[in-house]
Amino acid sequence: MTLDPFFLPRMMPIIHAPELQPDWALFLDLDDTLLDFEATPSDVVVAPDLVSTLKATSFALDGALAIVSGRLLPEVDSLLAPLRLPGAGEHGATIRMPDGSMDEIDMRIPFGWVQELLDATASMKGVMIERKIHGVVAHFRNAPQFETQLRDLATNLIANATAFEIIDGKMSIEIHPRTVTKARMIDRLMASSPFAGRVPVFVGDDVTDLGGFNAVERLGGIGLDVSEYFAGRPEEVREWLRNFAFA
Repeated sequence: MTLDPFFLPRMMPIIHAPELQPDWALFLDLDDTLLDFEATPSDVVVAPDLVSTLKATSFALDGALAIVSGRLLPEVDSLLAPLRLPGAGEHGATIRMPDGSMDEIDMRIPFGWVQELLDATASMKGVMIERKIHGVVAHFRNAPQFETQLRDLATNLIANATAFEIIDGKMSIEIHPRTVTKARMIDRLMASSPFAGRVPVFVGDDVTDLGGFNAVERLGGIGLDVSEYFAGRPEEVREWLRNFAFA
């Protein structure tokens, strides 16, 4: 049996994460950073104390805590209910500002692409197509043998659409607008109170988080890769937050 490398910590020395500081602006990825990896996105389980930990952490940071996810914002809100934190859905396509106002890009994925993927993968047992507003994801964590075929399908779809790109996730292939990165959300929030003037810190785990890492480092902040600083274990990220929130 071939092991999925994403289930294993990186083969490198683990660096201890710095203690969370009260002058930080904290940006947190959701899946595989706060939530443990599961067979499908719908299978995730929210740890019993995660919501209370996030609430306490946000309070200790004077509200300068945001969640940035590849999921739709309503999904994020459902998972973290009753919290409705500032942050972004679809990797930054939709941003909720601290005052509750929304900033959403205009570009949406053509409906026909979704249907083509659904038709083409109907016989690929274990493949799941996740339709979003601005993009679409083909999940193959339960059917890794179809990765090459899915990549070919996605490549063909965007062949004449330069405004879109393919990004690799954990056992997934996603098509979304090139203008969408997690850096967009960080730049927007860092220009607004209560984030402005703080040290930006981003915690993430995936290729889709590179934009977030680059953004905080460009702004003089810190990028914390879950594999490198937390042994690839969301439970260690949660413990790190608890140690700050309830100190």
